[in-house]
Amino acid sequence: MLRVTDLFDLSHSLAGGWLAGFEYPHEALAGIKDFILDVGKTLPAEEYERRWEDVWVHKTAVVYPSALVKGPCVIGPKSEIRHGAFIRESALIGENCVVGTACELKNVILFDGVQVPHYNYVGDSILGYKAHMGAGAITSNVRADKQPVVIKLDDTRLETGRKKVGAFLGDEAEVGCNAVLNPGTVLGRRASVYPTASVRGVVPADHICKIDGSRVKRV
Repeated sequence: MLRVTDLFDLSHSLAGGWLAGFEYPHEALAGIKDFILDVGKTLPAEEYERRWEDVWVHKTAVVYPSALVKGPCVIGPKSEIRHGAFIRESALIGENCVVGTACELKNVILFDGVQVPHYNYVGDSILGYKAHMGAGAITSNVRADKQPVVIKLDDTRLETGRKKVGAFLGDEAEVGCNAVLNPGTVLGRRASVYPTASVRGVVPADHICKIDGSRVKRV
């Protein structure tokens, strides 16, 4: 349940073919910037505008004047970058996505239909098709002791070798308001997290993570 193909329908992202070359999603984090730079140069001029340096915006997308977008970045069809959003760098934003007020993105892939609409920080993370983060929910991407992040599932330990790893949300995962996804958190497809929960490790597909950290199968 930790593999790229376990978490994501790769047909819902410009990065799908590229991500298929990795076994685990954390392996892709180091290459997001270069991938965006490469794919941006191939986007059809009749569909995408190169608005700023290394920033490609689909002509049907809306970027409000007070949003700050730094490259490299691709913003897909019919997506909305709302007032006060801050896209720091290296963000691949799919179709029909929402990046809302006071949200900050850095080194991320948002699949089609992702919503991070209110006061979210998403860094060094990949969010699958139609994943949603409630208001104030964040991905924490650095351990308190500054050591490399380890992804844990039962007796399995994936050594990422990276000090900055956020979270990986499977397709249609749902994160409640003001929840914190600690470094290396993985949410399976259709997994849910209660509001204000602090999540570590893996929440399996179709499970709910409660505030006390317990996981229960969705009925």
